[in-house]
Order: sequence, then structure tokens, then C-alpha cells
Amino acid sequence: MTLTEKKKVVVGMSGGVDSSIAAALLKEAGYEVIGITLQIWPSGGPDVEGGCCSISAIDDARRVAHQLGIPHYVLNFRDIFQEKVIDYFTSSYLKGETPNPCIMCNRKVRWEDFLRKSRSLGADYFATGHYVKVSYDQDRKRYLLSRPVDTWKDQSYMLYNLTQEQLSYTLFPLADYKKEEIREMAAERGLLRVSRKPDSQEICFIPDNDYIGYLREHVPDQIKPGNFVDKEGNILGRHQGLVNYTVGQRKGLGVTFGKPMFVVGFNVERNEVVLGEDPDVYSSSLLATDLNWIAIADLNEPMKVEAKIRYKAPMAPAKIYPLKNPETIPGAIGKVVKVEFDTPQRAITPGQAVVFYQGDIVIGGGKIITDPRGKLSSV
Repeated sequence: MTLTEKKKVVVGMSGGVDSSIAAALLKEAGYEVIGITLQIWPSGGPDVEGGCCSISAIDDARRVAHQLGIPHYVLNFRDIFQEKVIDYFTSSYLKGETPNPCIMCNRKVRWEDFLRKSRSLGADYFATGHYVKVSYDQDRKRYLLSRPVDTWKDQSYMLYNLTQEQLSYTLFPLADYKKEEIREMAAERGLLRVSRKPDSQEICFIPDNDYIGYLREHVPDQIKPGNFVDKEGNILGRHQGLVNYTVGQRKGLGVTFGKPMFVVGFNVERNEVVLGEDPDVYSSSLLATDLNWIAIADLNEPMKVEAKIRYKAPMAPAKIYPLKNPETIPGAIGKVVKVEFDTPQRAITPGQAVVFYQGDIVIGGGKIITDPRGKLSSV
């Protein structure tokens, strides 16, 4: 690459080893690299070792940028993060859903506002340390998102919402490496502190991972006790608020029934937690909405895929169908697909994402709006 061809790339630096090596690799490849860290923690928020974008993480990112000889800036995204991630997280739980704030952060914060800011700074590309691969398929005339070499660290599920335009501006330098190699590369480059840092925790704004405690602290007036009921609506006991439970849960119900009972769904309007036995937690189908397609422009006919119903879930063979008259379905955001699995899946959870694959390629995905009984999550 000659100096006249040099491309400018903004790297989202979280202070961890992955984004640090992403920046290093891009600089070594000849790019003009700018490191930017987002300040997303609420003022006076927690500062935890390994926490994404915490105060110590910002210091680590700044230190790495200095060692690499690249400029580094911090952008205040607190209000954006509060509105688009934290408020979404809270409201989803209050609706009987189990949200994935990391997916929403990627969609609304990183690849909408952050990418837009990067472009306004004159960057040709935006890059992160995610383990995922992007390529352009000449036959399809589309950018594709695929699983990386390190399938254990695969983050394609978290990025199924990326659009064609966003993919065209995005670089993922770690696609062909395994995590152990990344740590070794950091140590070889003298980035010893980040080479040993643990991976960021799942929910960055809840350092102790006690999401129930977080909700009790922030929205105590909206958490109300109600009834446990069976599938026929018979009252079985009292619960302590919908946010305390998730589909598939058995322990921590606070009531004994003489046999194992599991959370199988919610009736939000009646503030009820629906319980059943283990077989009731399984379902062969679900509905999904708020769809995004990557490998195809739209789903117009049935398609065989492999589907993941949560980040660490195994791939499950399934068939997806476009649903007619989606406007009649409560909770639908645009079109709706029905997913029929070859074998029943355990704890299909409203609010989580379902992502569709063919081989290593992400076809697309959407938000689950049905519970294991095939009932709409809002009913």
C-alpha cells in the first residue's frame, strides 16, 4: 500500500486484548489508524477490571494507543448508551422478555452512532476486535457475515443485525486467528497488561452480573408480586415480580410443588408467571420479528437453515417460513418468520435473538416473540 493509497480506519478500542491487536494489525498492514474509546458508563458508575469501556479500560486503551504510536480519543456516549441499551434492557424485562443488551449495543451504539461518527471524522473504515468474518460475494452482490476461524469465540450471533452498508465500511482483523494467538501476539508486541486481561463480562453495566438486583435498585416501583399459574391458569402460589424469572428456570422459584416445576412463559397483562413440567419447556417452533437479512435481500419462500436461539446454543436444523399478515400479530415489528425445528428446543425465550445460518454464513435473524407454548410473549 502506497502513501497515496493509505486508508484511514477508526478502531473501537475497549481496552481489551482483542481490540488492541485489531489496531496493531491494521497499523502494520499500512492503514492510518485512529483509536477511539466510548465512555458509556453512567456518571459515578462502577469501575471493574475487565469491564468494557470502564475508566480503567479507557486508561488501558490509551496506554496501548501510545505504545502503538496511534492517536486515541474518548467520546462521551453516556446518554446514547442509557437510552438505547440500558433503558431497552429495563423495559424488556418489565415486559416479560429476556433481552440481550450486547446485541442492542452493537446495533444501536456501535454500528449506528459510532460508525456514523467515524465516517464524519473522515474514516474510510470502522474496525473492532470481534471474532467474525466479512467478505463480498460477487455472485450474490452482497456483503456476507461468516463465522471466524476460532468458532469457540464466534461472535456472528451478536452481529446479525448489521446492514449491507455497515458491513461495507467494517473491518474485522481477527477473523483468521484464535484467541490464544491473539494473546501471544499482544505479549510479543509488549502489550503485556492487556495480553493477560480477562475477557469482558457479558453485561458491562452490571459488574456483579446480578441483573435482578440492578432492576430492583433502578425500577423498584415497577416490580410487582403476582401469581404463579399452571398452563390452565390455576393459581399455584405467589411470585416476586416477573423480572426475577426466565423461561426454563427451575431453581429459585421460592415455592415448592412436590415435583420439579419450570417457568414456561409469562402473561404480562395479568402479571402471571406460567409454570409447567420439563416437557413443557420444549417447543418445535417459534415466531421472530424485527428481522435483518444479510446473505439474502428478503425471505420470500421457505428455506432450510441451522438456527441458534441464544449465543452459546448449538446450531439446530430448522426450516423458516415468511408469515402472511404480520400486522395481525401483537409485538410484530415489520415482517414475521416462523421457525420450525427438526427437533424440539429447550427454553425458547422471548426477547432473545434467533439467528439463521447456512454453513458458516449468517443468513439473517430476528427477535423471538413467542414462548415455548407457542404463545405470543405479549399475551
